[in-house]
Amino acid sequence: MALEQAIFRRSELLLGDEAMSNIAQKRVIIFGVGGVGSWCAESLVRSGIKHLTIVDSDRVCITNINRQLMATSKTVGQVKVDALKDRLLSINPSAEITALQQIFTAKTADSFNIDSYDYIIDAIDSLKDKTLLILMACKTQAKFFSSMGAALKLDPTRIKTAEFWKVQGDPLARALRKRFKRDGQYPKRKFQCVYSDELLENKGHNATCGTEHCMCPKAKNGPGDPSLLNHEWCSSKAQINGTLAHITAIFGFMLAGLVVQDAIK
Repeated sequence: MALEQAIFRRSELLLGDEAMSNIAQKRVIIFGVGGVGSWCAESLVRSGIKHLTIVDSDRVCITNINRQLMATSKTVGQVKVDALKDRLLSINPSAEITALQQIFTAKTADSFNIDSYDYIIDAIDSLKDKTLLILMACKTQAKFFSSMGAALKLDPTRIKTAEFWKVQGDPLARALRKRFKRDGQYPKRKFQCVYSDELLENKGHNATCGTEHCMCPKAKNGPGDPSLLNHEWCSSKAQINGTLAHITAIFGFMLAGLVVQDAIK
């Protein structure tokens, strides 16, 4: 039995040959491979997706280890998409993984050729960039799925899916809707989101960076390894929110599940 055939034997037993063939032919792009996107990518490859593009501009930060698939003590400082690509190819060596260390913005949006994909996954944090991706993705023929906020959550049973305009209790969805209304630009079609209506508060604080050898001005031990500079504590975000692996992973798995369910229809 060929390696790839053996890898997906259990999946084929459940779904059948035709479904697995359909899954293998689909082209997927994921924007953002942090706490949500990295687990989505893992699940897609383990489910038989062979053509996957992963997009993220960041490097692995030590504060990513608590929730991001490819983040370990050995990958700190590595380019996220490169570390994740290595992981995915160790699962299925014959998969075609394209790793793009880029960021989706108004300036770069056209370079991704999103019309060429069957599925577009949004796991972007930036409100401005997320808004643009939603607007552009909804103009394509691709199926589009989006993750709302996965931070400040604890209860996995409150994670669910809904059409964007029916998402309730999520501050990110509310902010997106507000921006669409402000700009007078709306998504051209409906799309499914993964979200949770739970909203907790941070009990810790963001006063100092916990990375011992970072170049960040907030670092408690002063300058050190330049490769650790661009981590989340160095960012210009006014607020860094707490997150947990079981929540971000479920968000990512649910996004992957939406893709697989659609692909086998």
